[in-house]
Amino acid sequence: MPDPSHAATWRFALPHTTAAVPLARALIRNTLADIGAPVDGDTAELLTAELVANAVRHTAGDEPIELVVELVPTGGWQVEVHDQDPNPPGGLDSLGRPEGPKRPDGLAEGGRGLLLIRTLSADAGYRPTPYGKAVWFVLPPMERPEEP
Repeated sequence: MPDPSHAATWRFALPHTTAAVPLARALIRNTLADIGAPVDGDTAELLTAELVANAVRHTAGDEPIELVVELVPTGGWQVEVHDQDPNPPGGLDSLGRPEGPKRPDGLAEGGRGLLLIRTLSADAGYRPTPYGKAVWFVLPPMERPEEP
């Protein structure tokens, strides 16, 4: 496993199509498994899929989407999805922090992705980039059970 005192970053270019979602799930699953990351892989896959699906659905064009996975100094993992649209995602305030606890309409087809991210991550937000924006979440490290 990488040393949390040293930055470790993985970057993946994804197509701006719905094929990006299962590809992102596989990339996050395999990356975290290959390095033995002490993180909830199911949650990492779910939240990554939500960010990628939002980027595909809510941004125009055919420029690639970038998936960035980074070990943070606390030992947790930050996942970012970069797209070419500079507009902030709905559900985040002007500082890029999640807004208050909004509940989606029970009959609506969407609107639950950012709620999931706010609920299941240790932190989340967005930031502008020179080419658009990055929407991100952080998962804390899981404690490993002590061996007998």
